[in-house]
Amino acid sequence: MIAKDFLSIKDFTPLEIRFLLALARQIKANPSTYSEALKGKTLALIFEKPSLRTRVSFDVGIHQLGGFSLYLSPAEINLGKRESVYDVAKNLERMVQGIMIRTFAHRIVEDMAAYAAIPIINGLTDYSHPCQAMADYLTMWEIKGKVAGLKVAFIGDGNNVAHSLMFAGAQLGADVWVATPPGYEPKADAAEWARERGRETGGTCTVTHDPVQAASGADVIYTDVWASMGQEAEAEARRAVFLPYQVNAKLFGWAKRDAIFLHCLPAHRGDEVTNEVIDSPGSVVYQEAENRLHVQKAIMLELMKDAAVELPELARVAELARV
Repeated sequence: MIAKDFLSIKDFTPLEIRFLLALARQIKANPSTYSEALKGKTLALIFEKPSLRTRVSFDVGIHQLGGFSLYLSPAEINLGKRESVYDVAKNLERMVQGIMIRTFAHRIVEDMAAYAAIPIINGLTDYSHPCQAMADYLTMWEIKGKVAGLKVAFIGDGNNVAHSLMFAGAQLGADVWVATPPGYEPKADAAEWARERGRETGGTCTVTHDPVQAASGADVIYTDVWASMGQEAEAEARRAVFLPYQVNAKLFGWAKRDAIFLHCLPAHRGDEVTNEVIDSPGSVVYQEAENRLHVQKAIMLELMKDAAVELPELARVAELARV
């Protein structure tokens, strides 16, 4: 087993990240091979934040692996208020075989993993969105044939999506650029970790305030909403600050001619991205969204499988992957 939990892409080796991507690709190509791999297993889905793609992809994914899901709404859990994280973890570990949690503070998923004897999967926190980044790089690999050496430009808010994009890029040897307005940069510790890991893999991490510099010669242009969940009160003020960072045809034109456009969705069309970009031939946002299903199936399978379930040997699959 790679690890007990999937909390952050930082927690793994480059080889392990490559293995999960290769496994996701195998599952996507041969879904019936894994249709009973988690037979009888139950995954609890804890949602402190609403979702479309996370809810559907985990729900459908566990069923396609032969297991079951149990949706738990904020009203039923209300972590830290109605019931402590410790008590939720100790109760659920006796009834289900894994927990996916989509919440606010990253500390909550860390505490859940520390308290629960079963696997914990981070479906999103304010600090990171690791399943999304795995889907992002699976999409790049499918379209570009590789990840190492790609210039990946994230333009917008230095948020949880930007953090995980930097982490995964560093693991896989990509050159990640993050362009934000002054004061909206990614966390300094996140950028520093990505630079340190990049020294081992050949990847780089560059933070700038110049969106044209980031987009110039890029293989991938990525953006996200300017105001994330919990920041709705700042939306109007943020719009004025971020408007020069809108991904429109002019900005996208600085990228390579065969560049692709990514967005974690939901998109606020006319704000962070224009219709002419998100609906263009270079946009692969729906392939990217579908890939959430496949990478999460790989993560669930690796974390929740019984010892009797055999998967391809890690090093062999990852080497063959040539991600």
